[in-house]
Amino acid sequence: MQENDFSRVVEVNGTNVYFEYHEHPTARETFVLLHGFLSSTFSFRRLTPLLKEHYNVISIDLPPFGNSGKHNSFIYSYDNLANTVIALLDHLRVSSIHLTGHSMGGQIALNVMKKAPDLVKRGILLCSSGYLKRMNWPVTMLSHIPFFHLYVKLWLTRSGVRNNLENVVHDSTMIDDEMMFGYLRPFLEDDIFKALTRMIRDREGDLSVNDLRTIQTPCLLVWGEHDRVVPLSTGERLNQDIPNSKLVVLKETGHLVPEEKPREVLENIHSFVSASPEEVPDEARTEPLFQKGLSQTLLTET
Repeated sequence: MQENDFSRVVEVNGTNVYFEYHEHPTARETFVLLHGFLSSTFSFRRLTPLLKEHYNVISIDLPPFGNSGKHNSFIYSYDNLANTVIALLDHLRVSSIHLTGHSMGGQIALNVMKKAPDLVKRGILLCSSGYLKRMNWPVTMLSHIPFFHLYVKLWLTRSGVRNNLENVVHDSTMIDDEMMFGYLRPFLEDDIFKALTRMIRDREGDLSVNDLRTIQTPCLLVWGEHDRVVPLSTGERLNQDIPNSKLVVLKETGHLVPEEKPREVLENIHSFVSASPEEVPDEARTEPLFQKGLSQTLLTET
């Protein structure tokens, strides 16, 4: 099987966007992958090789993360990031996708489904963020102070890559040097911290319940049983509020499901996209599996 794999940076919607394209020689289905906060295409490094055996795969570095643009004049709202994803796919002449988003990427995927419902055949939300409000006004005001980006850098430096990874995986023994450097590398240049400061200012909050209830795209929700970043209770709420959804819970798994359980994620995805729309079950909406707190903030999202 000859695959056509390439990566590229293109300018769309006023910024540079890096993407990796894995073109399958015979597949008709295309998956688009959107990573979470403080992450990049690297977070799909274990899932992408499995997906590309069966499908076309496009993995995107959402600005300002990874190798994409870090301009402090770009508007980093979820609405505009969704516009950027749509513009990139239009540039690539891709018109029908299965849209997969992890954590923050899940919320941006929901924005894409709301804005361009005909573009997305199925949505796959991996521990998606949900119900987060706009940053409170004191933080937003502080973000206008010169050199505030240095505070953001200090906060991330003090928290440390290993500590952050230990918070997002259930089994910390899987953390190795390759994993730590892969998540650290995008933060070795100062431009990212200026862009993150702008993102704090621009982020408008997650979609409302009313918005979620308008989304008719069939959605698979995959959650880690021990997710400490976006708790399972958020997945249960999303499952209630998204009309055509199914919730799957992975045992002994934390927040970073594409890293922790890539084969289980692939199996659930394959079953979901292979089913006809009327076969998408909704019984998971009727009874919550666990009760957990809903306290979340932007800077704990990955």
